[in-house]
Amino acid sequence: MRYSEELVEEVRSRNDIVEVISGYVRLQRKGNSYWGLCPFHNEKSPSFHVIGDRQMYHCFGCGAGGNVFTFLMNYENYTFKEAVKALADRAGVRLPEEEDTEETRQKESRRARLLAVNKEAGKYFYYQLRNPRGQIGYQYLRGRELSDETIQKFGLGYAGKNGAELVDYLRSKGFEDELIKEAGLASFSEKRGLLSQFWNRVMFPIMDVNHRIIGFGGRVMGAGEPKYLNSPETPVFDKRRNLYGLNFARTARKGNIILCEGYMDVIAMHQAGFGQAVASLGTAFTAEQAVILRRYTDSVLLAYDSDGPGVKAALRGIGILREAGLSARVINMEPYKDPDEFIKNLGREAFQERIDKAENSFFFEIRILERDFNMDDPESKTRFHRELARKLCGFEEAVERENYLAAMAEKYQIGFENLRRLVSSEAARTGLAKPIERPRSGTQGKGSSGENSPQEKGKKAQRLLLTWLVDEPGLYGKISRYITPEDFTEELYHRVAERLLEELSRGDCNPAGIISMFEEEEQQREVSSMFNTSLPRLNTAAEREKAFKDILLSVKRNGYEYRISQMGNDMNALKWAIEGKKELEELAKTHISLE
Repeated sequence: MRYSEELVEEVRSRNDIVEVISGYVRLQRKGNSYWGLCPFHNEKSPSFHVIGDRQMYHCFGCGAGGNVFTFLMNYENYTFKEAVKALADRAGVRLPEEEDTEETRQKESRRARLLAVNKEAGKYFYYQLRNPRGQIGYQYLRGRELSDETIQKFGLGYAGKNGAELVDYLRSKGFEDELIKEAGLASFSEKRGLLSQFWNRVMFPIMDVNHRIIGFGGRVMGAGEPKYLNSPETPVFDKRRNLYGLNFARTARKGNIILCEGYMDVIAMHQAGFGQAVASLGTAFTAEQAVILRRYTDSVLLAYDSDGPGVKAALRGIGILREAGLSARVINMEPYKDPDEFIKNLGREAFQERIDKAENSFFFEIRILERDFNMDDPESKTRFHRELARKLCGFEEAVERENYLAAMAEKYQIGFENLRRLVSSEAARTGLAKPIERPRSGTQGKGSSGENSPQEKGKKAQRLLLTWLVDEPGLYGKISRYITPEDFTEELYHRVAERLLEELSRGDCNPAGIISMFEEEEQQREVSSMFNTSLPRLNTAAEREKAFKDILLSVKRNGYEYRISQMGNDMNALKWAIEGKKELEELAKTHISLE
């Protein structure tokens, strides 16, 4: 269900952005706005700017920006709809019921009941750990050097000595047998009745990003099998689309996320101060989990076990992360097996050094590949070089491929041209290399992309003009005859300009409301940048007038040239082209006062 624009605007206007963000960031007032340390990247000097008058925020360090909805979407990982709901609750705004059918109500009610029974089971395990019968579990966790604070933070618990105790407890709390089974907390047999599979185990609650318990992992005490047992998949628990510890890691703001293999690795790392650690849930790392990680970071560090299975898992994970567009590096755990063991023996500082020196994932792949070849034997060495060339074919971008080719040629002393020829040969033989897009003509070559391209220069001029108009809305009356939404050539810019110019024409200016027109966080961030571009610092009125006129002319000329390129050759097109050129010439001669 999509909420009406009027309702969204009511929710936004009743949640002052300064008050909301102050609940997350310590803000200091300077003049008419507020400054603080950006919660979305590490910084020592405040570059995070909250503008109360505009009800917007913008970070001049990392570019994050938007309105109050954007902030919650970015910080809490909410969808637009979830951000609207959260702020509506905060402001006491009643939202319409979503698809209020009997089927929807039953589905939502069932989901809520599943979360409720999981929460109650979590309470049971938590308190069992703290009574005399749970001492075996408590002593195990203390033996793993976990503090009481860490045990409490992760809600760790203990399942009793038999599978009937949890079921009896949940029944006493009013939960029916069918619900207990559906939540994956117990199963039924003719011989034994309804019993939980979780008994004599230390329990690890698995939470979603909003800290709701969706499942459990249990580590057996003693020699039982399996060593670790996880909840089955349920309507609220999908192993492929959740990560252990992500509810904490998503707000760590460390610039990366560390991917581990197990619960204890994650917990030990969080206790040591590495709050960005997560782990997959009893299954191999999945493409769905990579997509989830991409919401929070573009850099993932792999902290898998240093043994054979761990190396194999790391190699597989690298491919999945690369496919998802994420940068991957590998932390060297040797001489220890895993992060937990490493930190216990060498400490936090040593592990931080390993993070700082994490190995490029491609270099790691090639180093592992090299183990399969005898580099002292010419024939084996040649086969290795062919495999290396085949790996290099996997880089789609020519510049990236060339950079890695140069690094590998130097490392293995092959000779750059020799390796390049081998890569070309392997590409032709196997068809592995993907074709490189070539410019269609010389006019599209050098300078056709990047921040100095005509397209980017045109967008920057449009952003500058939009920012200036938001800063000084009164200027619109002086240029309204010259500027139209059609002068903004990108679709997103056109939609923003259309709304802003319409508002300015009636004496209104609501940039935060314009941001709310878009539900995608990336779009909201880009729209925010249109209203927060750094304007030129000029001392005199004449300098300001010239700068404003140059920006206006640039936008108008860019729009004119774009439309000309899209037109045909009929008489109407020719007539419009002549009129458009006259308008440009007239604007160039016109003095526009900013007073």
